[in-house]
Amino acid sequence: MSSYLITGASRGIGLAFLDNISSNPNNVVIGLVRNVAASEAKVASWNRSNIHFVQGDLENYESLKSAATATAKITGGSLDYLIANAGLVEGGFDSFSILGKDPEKLTASLTRQFNVNVTGNIHLFNLFMPLVLKGTVKKVVTISSGMGDMELVRKYNISEDAPYSISKAAVSMAVAKFSAEYARDGVLFLAMSPGVVGTDVYADLSEEDQQKLGIMSQKFAAYAPDFKGPITPEESVKAVLSVVEASSVANGDGGAFYSHLGKGEKWL
Repeated sequence: MSSYLITGASRGIGLAFLDNISSNPNNVVIGLVRNVAASEAKVASWNRSNIHFVQGDLENYESLKSAATATAKITGGSLDYLIANAGLVEGGFDSFSILGKDPEKLTASLTRQFNVNVTGNIHLFNLFMPLVLKGTVKKVVTISSGMGDMELVRKYNISEDAPYSISKAAVSMAVAKFSAEYARDGVLFLAMSPGVVGTDVYADLSEEDQQKLGIMSQKFAAYAPDFKGPITPEESVKAVLSVVEASSVANGDGGAFYSHLGKGEKWL
């Protein structure tokens, strides 16, 4: 029996993680969400007694601290897998020269995304490490993004989604730093890109933003000519978990940033 904590488990990729992992009745699965009641209602029809929800918000340290305490009570004080899926995506498809025309808005966007995607996850890792260290598997997985890859940005002139990309590059470095500290204890820290996933992130775009998305998609096509379009959350989760299971500290994977397709594979 393995125990899992999944952040942002109420929607999108996080909900797909919850579904996939809890389908094995031997797993104990905890979803860290902002609204417990709504999350419980969403999965009620699944009829799975191995799912638990705890309240937590990456922008609220005390809520994360309480979530760690609640998780310890559910699992008996240990945790095998921590899947840091929750994150903030906002901004859009404009370059810095355009975003900079409203400096206050740009500053706010950079701050919010760094607070959630980087600082929030750092607090999460610190608070849950006592549980992970007592676990059997000891794997901490952070859902990052290929948009945080500097070589991709540099070679294909991807100026879009700059604040988000910066936050994802930063959290990948945080993952490497945690690995440098805890690899000796057998804890695998891994950053994973889930691929381009068909969620509601880009739902209800204006006509102007749809055009900008089209331009960015053309750059992706130059990077990966065989790219067939977004995969489903279920496909993404299955691929990510396959890479996670194959990775270990002993194999030299600690602190790495991998694609959902594996080490050295394309982000798309």
